[in-house]
Amino acid sequence: MPLVLDSPAFHAQGAIPVLYTCEGKDVSPPLAWRGAPPGTRSLVLIVDDPDAPDPAAPKMTWVHWVLYNLPAGTTELPENVHALPPGTLLGLNDWQNASYGGPCPPVGTHRYFHKLYALDTVLPDLKQPIKAQLENAMRGHVLEQAELIGTYRKTR
Repeated sequence: MPLVLDSPAFHAQGAIPVLYTCEGKDVSPPLAWRGAPPGTRSLVLIVDDPDAPDPAAPKMTWVHWVLYNLPAGTTELPENVHALPPGTLLGLNDWQNASYGGPCPPVGTHRYFHKLYALDTVLPDLKQPIKAQLENAMRGHVLEQAELIGTYRKTR
């Protein structure tokens, strides 16, 4: 069975509810996954927006959340997660925070990629890495990847 990532809060390619955005409570959505391949030692979750600042003329990918060393047996993160599974480490998002930052697009409808990676190793403590540093450390260790894309457009 392949690695699958989903959320009870929104469907693939569907709209992310306001609750999980800067216009709501800006809390992390519930996520669940299954099908981690044999040999998985840890998981990585990266949430980013490749449509920043304007989907009509994207200039960068904005990083919203970076988690790594989630234990291999973990299969979900609850809504507004505060207590991460033991051993889980945080990286920095593009607000320079080691936390979740919800969708807050300045213009247009943006896509938010929730990417889950199964690794064949537990990474060393990278001291709150940015996404690029984490991706570099993951290189050669990814067994499988799953992706869930949600969309959001500001209402005000």
